[in-house]
Amino acid sequence: MKKMKGIGLLLVANILIFITLSITFMLLSEFILPAFGIDLSGSLAHQDLLWAFVIGFGGAFASLAFSKQMARIMLDCQQITRPQTRAESVVYETVEKIARRLGIATPEVWLYHSPDPNAFATGPSKNNSMVAVSTGLLQNLDENEVRAVLAHEMGHVYNGDMFTTTVLAGLMNTFVYFISRMVYRTLAERNHMLAIGVYFFLQVVLSILAMIPISWWSRRREFSADRFAAGTVGKEHMISALQSINRWVTHSQYQYQTEDALATMKISGQSRSFMQIFSTHPPIEARVAALQKL
Repeated sequence: MKKMKGIGLLLVANILIFITLSITFMLLSEFILPAFGIDLSGSLAHQDLLWAFVIGFGGAFASLAFSKQMARIMLDCQQITRPQTRAESVVYETVEKIARRLGIATPEVWLYHSPDPNAFATGPSKNNSMVAVSTGLLQNLDENEVRAVLAHEMGHVYNGDMFTTTVLAGLMNTFVYFISRMVYRTLAERNHMLAIGVYFFLQVVLSILAMIPISWWSRRREFSADRFAAGTVGKEHMISALQSINRWVTHSQYQYQTEDALATMKISGQSRSFMQIFSTHPPIEARVAALQKL
């Protein structure tokens, strides 16, 4: 879990919170309240779409509101407030300088322990965000490449990518809940236990399928953040950073003879295979090619 990028972490948290809210609400309305003589089934039948919006967007925005806290809980990290090393100074000063140039509040700056070169930004708004970098990023990239990666993450912050991704996730959640409820109501008239089983199954399967359009949108935002970084620190540094990360990924896969199971949620993305449709990041080769055309 700790190796995921910010948007990947947000999406996973969104799915978990949404499914929890959805199942809890179903158990409450269909079993717990009726046991106390409160029957909401009749009224809910006419308001399923409304509840779909409430639960769908509620889960999405809950995950966004607590995104910084969840990231800190899942990472072995420490906040940089007074840089102690040259590398920490580069990270802190770069984030502060870009934020000042953009006229936004300086994000919290965190360093977390992980061997892979990674970084992410998260938070509910451009003036309430955090940027985190891995120790592996500082160890494997030079200072200009680190600045380019940080500029990319600041592009996400300034463009409000976490918010727009959350809105799309809320819309997808709404469809997932509404479809699940409709199927449940249809089956419940004939076999109540079957309807419950199908409801739970659809919640999980449709939530996974909903990741496809959300991931597609996320990949588009990655290209936009790359362009922001290119305009901020120079495209040659962003290209060099991506190539350095790609070399690390290639070496790691060769050394351990394994594919990165979390590549769909990380900088490296997926360059091939069916799983690419669930990738929140485009293949590095595609990102480098897009930068070279600028």
